[in-house]
Amino acid sequence: MARGVPSKSERTAAARRAKDEEYRENFHVEPVSRVADRVANQVRDYIVENDLEIGARLPSERRLAELVGSSRPTVSQALRSLAVTGLIEIRPGSGAFVLRKPTTAVGTGLHMMIELEPDSLDEAVEMRHLLELAAANLISAKPQLQVSRIEDALERLSAARGSASEWIAVDTNFHVAFVELADNRYLTSIFESVHDAVVTKAYEDWIVAAETPPWLAGEEFGAQIALHEPIVRALQGRDHAQLVAALQRHQEALVAHVRRRR
Repeated sequence: MARGVPSKSERTAAARRAKDEEYRENFHVEPVSRVADRVANQVRDYIVENDLEIGARLPSERRLAELVGSSRPTVSQALRSLAVTGLIEIRPGSGAFVLRKPTTAVGTGLHMMIELEPDSLDEAVEMRHLLELAAANLISAKPQLQVSRIEDALERLSAARGSASEWIAVDTNFHVAFVELADNRYLTSIFESVHDAVVTKAYEDWIVAAETPPWLAGEEFGAQIALHEPIVRALQGRDHAQLVAALQRHQEALVAHVRRRR
């Protein structure tokens, strides 16, 4: 062999080193929060595919980790994420339980859009408001209204102090109950999907930190209730102008909250 010409083994080793270097350059560790988001979607799918009813208990974190092929800490973060959006409730020492059914494929698509384009959250918040205004127009045109469900939802809101998962669940229930008064299933389904996507992103910081939002205690909690009471009063009084004004005040508070978290 001529001097200076690499042997076959040397060429193989050089090729392996080059391949390893290329791998290192292209390898990116997926952020933990993104992995948890993926696991949360898998848990949503599990609830749907197994047709779990409200109140049903999910498998243990260990079992879920086996099912989705992830670690228990990641599953734990994913469950906290689902709890803050009100999909499940975590009961210390007992496990995780279904609080409401997951949203449709529309909701999944919205979650993906916001994840890929975080700046689009403002547009999702605006869309949510437009859907509520559309519902308000349909509701105000009805000759009669049955508002007992939204009255009950307001009572549950008032009792949800200190529990993020319970608050998000009953808050979602309140706004969905409002839109349902329009008697349009498509409007309700799309609204719930948009609302769920907005809430998930808006409270992401508390999800990751496993903390309870400060507005669930003290004077700020009372301010949250005060945003919802005028909506019910306007429905009871059949006052469309007051209803729109109440929805606008709620929207302004939501926009301020979303901007404050950035």
